[in-house]
Amino acid sequence: MAVTQKDVDLFIDAVKQKSTYDFSNYSVKSFTRRIDKILTDNNFDVFALIKKINKNDKYLEEIVKEITVNTTELFRDPQMWQVFTTIIENYYKSNKKIKIWHAGCSTGQEVYSLLILMHHLNLFDKVEVYASDINEDVLNVARSGKYKYRDISEYIENYNTALKDLPAKMKKLEFSDYIDVNKRRDSIKIKSFLTEKPTFLKHDLVNHKDLFETDFDIIMCRNVLIYFNHDLQNKIFEFFHDNLKTDGSLVIGRHEGILGAIANKFKKKDTIYVKKQSGLY
Repeated sequence: MAVTQKDVDLFIDAVKQKSTYDFSNYSVKSFTRRIDKILTDNNFDVFALIKKINKNDKYLEEIVKEITVNTTELFRDPQMWQVFTTIIENYYKSNKKIKIWHAGCSTGQEVYSLLILMHHLNLFDKVEVYASDINEDVLNVARSGKYKYRDISEYIENYNTALKDLPAKMKKLEFSDYIDVNKRRDSIKIKSFLTEKPTFLKHDLVNHKDLFETDFDIIMCRNVLIYFNHDLQNKIFEFFHDNLKTDGSLVIGRHEGILGAIANKFKKKDTIYVKKQSGLY
């Protein structure tokens, strides 16, 4: 039986009463699809699902993990990384520190993409990176830096494309300088000097309580906001704006954008938005 809007509303209300999670401003279509899959996979109706999450806190956490999306890859959208390299080179390399928050980091591949780029640009020692996600399981994967070997060909292609136009003075390091490959064990492992760099923290963007006592030069939140409705997107964009320094940059996904009044607070370059009243561009 198809999931109705009433089913979705009942589930959202039950979760809000039981926890701090609030899914009321998620995209209706994508959220409904996820609830439908959960009910189908478990042969539940929505009342059975609610009954179980009310009785079992751990089960509620498992359901939240199923609802939230966790897809990422190394150097996803290589062209964005080329644009990002130019911005770093032109506007941030002279900073004593470069403070970065990667919100909705999932399993961490883009966090390590960032760190690899900074290492290429001889800025690795300046970088202070925080990375957060609502899902503790994916954070544990991110901390480990261990991924499946099957993705390696795509990762290498992305790596080569993203870094092919680095400034001539930069040393061109190989993929293997950053990642250990074990085909026999079907695994790749990010080298320890990279995994030791970020601080990974559990954080719910919807509630967006501050975890950090700092303003950021750069906030990255790619392919997360697309799953929220317009009102929630704008609330989070306001939150990001408030947590960026003057001349701070916000990096979002290629299929995401800032619309409405909040857009007037940023200048846009590709998928990168710069806080207005700045000297950039």
